[in-house]
Amino acid sequence: MSLDEVVRQLRHLPSAPRVLPRLKKLLCDGNSAIQDVVALVRLDPGISARVLQVGNSAYYSQGLRCYTVDEAVGRVGYDQIYELVANAVASQVLVRPLACYAIEADALWESSIACAVAAEILAERFNIDRDIAYTVGLLHGVGLVVIDEWVTRTNPGVSFVSRSLPFETCEEERNVLGFHNAEAGATLLRQWEFPSVISEALRWQYLPRGTAAHAQLATLLHLAKWIRTCARASDGLQPAMVDPVLLRTAKMTPGQLPKIAGDVRLRLKSIGSLLEDFQRKNCGLAFPNGRRVISDIRNA
Repeated sequence: MSLDEVVRQLRHLPSAPRVLPRLKKLLCDGNSAIQDVVALVRLDPGISARVLQVGNSAYYSQGLRCYTVDEAVGRVGYDQIYELVANAVASQVLVRPLACYAIEADALWESSIACAVAAEILAERFNIDRDIAYTVGLLHGVGLVVIDEWVTRTNPGVSFVSRSLPFETCEEERNVLGFHNAEAGATLLRQWEFPSVISEALRWQYLPRGTAAHAQLATLLHLAKWIRTCARASDGLQPAMVDPVLLRTAKMTPGQLPKIAGDVRLRLKSIGSLLEDFQRKNCGLAFPNGRRVISDIRNA
């Protein structure tokens, strides 16, 4: 069975991510009206509910409830709606335990956020749109979800042990399944109608020098994953050093990556504290607009 067929047969992955590339296109078009954005958001009940939840949160509401998506989008703000929807979409896909990898839901989400924050920090250095960089970082592990769904259906006894960077589980996955998580993630994003600039960056995240057309964003993601791993390491140990050719491509030195990892680590702690406070005040809303929180921390 081809990888495309495998992905098409998965039953428990939401279709909501299709909204993101369409929303990005709307927001990049200076002629788009807020009504067009609202109409797109309203196509998915889960995203609409999340936008309303955030619009009615203490952070945005100031004690005044809103009852429509139009009101909530206006309250959150045109400039922030992509960030809000991106995190709402990702929470539908990435907030789940992965049995075949022995990864808990919280760990998967934190890894995704850490990589997204790191990718966003690197975006300016690569002269890449920050929303695109953030999205690539946020969804970099979606192929793990695909494989976990497939293995659970077809061979629940299979498990994978994550190795160190740069290849993690991909070699073991290919030996067992014939494909690895980066290929699975790229296939899923393509079926979700993401542009190739994003799906192919995911495909080549382990070997960014293997693609000419998408090397820049794949390299950014490769470096963001190193930063993610370093930032989340509880023992303070650094993963194996990045390919020096990739560092030269990014015009970076080996010493700059740990510094960025330190910044990401601090930001994750701040985000965690703010999200806990947000949950206590807002009726258990699990994943508010993380990037707005990140923006607030950056500007503090």
